Amino acid sequence: MKTVLQVEGMSCEHCVKHLTEALEGVAGVKSASVSLKKKRAEVKHGDEATLDALKTAVVSAGFTVVE
Repeated sequence: MKTVLQVEGMSCEHCVKHLTEALEGVAGVKSASVSLKKKRAEVKHGDEATLDALKTAVVSAGFTVVE
């Protein structure tokens, strides 16, 4: 599966790295690609990585998911 999240609050490449690591830490996530320019994260994952778990990882990393 692939989920795309619009993310606000990133300002630099450190933010990108921090968010990528946070998303890749979610159980079931295979990979995460975060774009500072597009303000989004594309996450490839299995069924066990729920949308709520991905959103929680973004918020816990200090960013906001735009609905």
